Amino acid sequence: MRSPMGTMPTNGARRAFLGAALGAVAAVGIGAAPAAAAGRRGCRRIPPSGIGMHLYTMRTPLAADFAGTLEQLAEIGYATVGVSGRHGNSPAAIRRMLDRNRLKAVLEHVGYDIVTGSGLPRALEDVHTLGGRWIVVPSLPGSLHSPDGYREVARQFNRAGLAARESGLKLLYHNHGGDHEVVDGHSLYDILLDETDPELVGFELDLYWAAKGGSSDPGELFLRHRDRFPALHVKDMAPNGDFADVGSGILDFPAMFDTARQGGVKQWLVEHDAPADPFASARASYRYLSRLRY
Repeated sequence: MRSPMGTMPTNGARRAFLGAALGAVAAVGIGAAPAAAAGRRGCRRIPPSGIGMHLYTMRTPLAADFAGTLEQLAEIGYATVGVSGRHGNSPAAIRRMLDRNRLKAVLEHVGYDIVTGSGLPRALEDVHTLGGRWIVVPSLPGSLHSPDGYREVARQFNRAGLAARESGLKLLYHNHGGDHEVVDGHSLYDILLDETDPELVGFELDLYWAAKGGSSDPGELFLRHRDRFPALHVKDMAPNGDFADVGSGILDFPAMFDTARQGGVKQWLVEHDAPADPFASARASYRYLSRLRY
């Protein structure tokens, strides 16, 4: 999802993450490199059951025909979805549509104010109805964008994470570019990683925003914080820094996925924040991930 706080970092900050993966940094900003990491291939692949679509990508066709959109995603080959907006449908109605198409909802995005407030029990019940495993906070209020604010977020996440665990689910947080900023000498994302209980709180890592934020290499995060990243948003970056269909941009996904097992990754959810043609984007992204070897 698009972040109001996402900003382009300096060339030096970007090189810390993108240098090895993307090659030389262009003078205008983000370096250009072929999508499949110069043809590098391995023997591992993403399991078909792990390739999903985050439904924010499909919000326009979903608003017109929710059931038909899910049917087309299943026909493309997607096995799972992340729910982000119900478009007037109840959780039970969405579950019936998913079941008809042999799709599984693995998570739902739920606002910070709901997760940290009195609406949490109902939200957990809704995720269970959808058939999900994770309840995901998609972003944070701008008023919390400081080290002290993020420490308060960590405390709130630990509390909500305990309630989620008691209900049989797990709480995750989805990052945007601003989460990777260093403020007053403190990495905001590191505060969340270090001050939340790994047993209670995990992360849905958006690879595009981690790259654009410039301070977090997913492969290294997977090693430093093992088993904390059960779900990814696989979103690609065009040479000019815009969104791109997965596999058509400059992010080195094979390098990122090389340590995915250590990170505990179980779901690779495609996302494109502003696709010109959502179904064409869904087809191209699925084709790339289903054929990828790393």
